[in-house]
Amino acid sequence: MLLPPQYLYGVLGMPLAQSLSPALHTWGFARSGHPGAYFAWEKSADDLPAFFAAVRSLPIAGLSVTIPHKQTVIPFLDQLTQRAQAVGAVNLIYWQGDRLVGDNTDVAGFLAPLLKLRNAGKKLPGRALLLGTGGAGRAALAGLRELGLAEVWIAARNAAKAEALARDFGCQTLAWDDREQALADLGPTLVINATPLGMTGTLAGQSPLPALPLLALPGQAKAWFIYDIVYNPVRTPLLVTARERGMTCIDGLDFFVAQAREQFRLWTGVELSGLEARELLLDIL
Repeated sequence: MLLPPQYLYGVLGMPLAQSLSPALHTWGFARSGHPGAYFAWEKSADDLPAFFAAVRSLPIAGLSVTIPHKQTVIPFLDQLTQRAQAVGAVNLIYWQGDRLVGDNTDVAGFLAPLLKLRNAGKKLPGRALLLGTGGAGRAALAGLRELGLAEVWIAARNAAKAEALARDFGCQTLAWDDREQALADLGPTLVINATPLGMTGTLAGQSPLPALPLLALPGQAKAWFIYDIVYNPVRTPLLVTARERGMTCIDGLDFFVAQAREQFRLWTGVELSGLEARELLLDIL
């Protein structure tokens, strides 16, 4: 006899057609025996008041939060963890007694593949350029601060948002239209794409750095690190070009798996296998 789930979870965002969160967490519940069910709740900003009223009245035990709501959910919560306060964004919600808490696992997710490379003997560049100003970008900046990079730049289409983010994290800004020329002048850099450019859907096939092939001089390519937070598809146009140039590439799937495993642990107390989770998602993709 099939028993109904005791706990409801889900991912909140818009759009969600590309999200692998339902597949990963549903697999995790089945693997661990946790009596939960996971849904995709696609909501606009106007939907949030009614949605959080439902969260507080239904047996919803936890939420993953993705674009564009990592900051817009904050007024609906009772408190933020220190991690969420430091980043200024939320990607995880859970109950602590009768209080709805916002947390952030994106920093750990962002750092996981970089620390793995560094522990394997790879030397990271001393500078970084972040493309984008959303919640994942804020987490990336918090992670870069932990890594101790001396020089961090931000470029985004919305210059005002880039300036505000730079003030929050003590960074410098580049004009969006100048980003490729500036990279050519800077030399080897850790480039982080935290925009949705290249994501499955209406932005598929686009790259935030269409002139990437011209950036690295011969012999310099391996010193460049190209980190695309987009994970669907795994091989984004940005990473395809970077690999062709021989640059060090990091796909968004490692980020996604690491932050999702931490969410699952905080909800259930269970540690999922990162290797098995990645293989599952690669099969789906």
